[in-house]
Amino acid sequence: MTYNLRAGTMVPRMAGLGRMLLMLSPRRAVARQLFDLHLAHFFHTGLPVLAAKELLVKLRKKTGYSYVNCKKALEKFDDIREAEAWLHEQAQKEGWSKASKLQGRQTKEGLIGLLQKENSAVMVEVNCETDFVARNVKFQQLVEQAASATMLHLQGTRDQLSTYAKCLLKSNELAELRVGPDGSLLRDQLALAIGKLGENMILKRAVWVSVPERLFVGSYVHGTIPEGNPLFSNMMFGKYGAIVVCSPSDESQKSDFADLGWRLGQHVVGMAPLSVGCMEDEPGGESETKMLAQPFLLDPTISLGHYIQPTGISVLDFVRFECGEDTELTEDN
Repeated sequence: MTYNLRAGTMVPRMAGLGRMLLMLSPRRAVARQLFDLHLAHFFHTGLPVLAAKELLVKLRKKTGYSYVNCKKALEKFDDIREAEAWLHEQAQKEGWSKASKLQGRQTKEGLIGLLQKENSAVMVEVNCETDFVARNVKFQQLVEQAASATMLHLQGTRDQLSTYAKCLLKSNELAELRVGPDGSLLRDQLALAIGKLGENMILKRAVWVSVPERLFVGSYVHGTIPEGNPLFSNMMFGKYGAIVVCSPSDESQKSDFADLGWRLGQHVVGMAPLSVGCMEDEPGGESETKMLAQPFLLDPTISLGHYIQPTGISVLDFVRFECGEDTELTEDN
């Protein structure tokens, strides 16, 4: 409602006109009071206008939902926790509804996400329809949630290791993992992301690798999204990723492990080997599929085996992910 200064009556007007009244000095103070009364009608809580506005801002900042939906929630509930719960419930319903409608649409884009903690590493693939969505922070949050959930789910087995362990999770297994302080399922987080971003998405796969202290894990991600977002300080994102399990000798320089692991990961991404092979394999050409016999990516004049021989490092295993690839082929290998 706004005040008709000539007629001396209250008449309904648009909020935009209320703002215009604020510009009409010397009657600005009256207009301001009446405009605030108009805003107060947005809420049924009976709170002062300033408090109601602060509550709306707080709810929006905490949940990330739109102004309209947050306002609707506060109209329904006096308690901000109840309003937040209602917002999540509505978003979940909307997300699942949209997920059902979009099911079956092609999802060839997306991201590989890699999370490494000490002697363990997780690599996940989450797919979407367009590269535009893959660059959205909300999509990247879903990738991070998938990686963190996988790490949490499998990390409890690490203390029992006598040698390295590798576990591959398929789409249906990944969807049932729990994430976050509320223990929500990843499939529910997937539905929320679909609802917000409006594209079909798939939690495609994840792999967890962990090694005892005497071994180390190398990792590499190619096509990395520009860094700098504090939300993902421990994550790497890209279109290709690799994890390499290495065994050093007693003479190996521990200070070189991180750099060497990075280079071996680069080689796996670039040369796409299908097996490790052995040091006795004869060096092959560009079509060679055994890793140690392949021309080294950074120096094709020597094989990878010849490159690592002076370091005393042995390659035990590796995993390579390429966004959008045929997973049946990679799983068979």
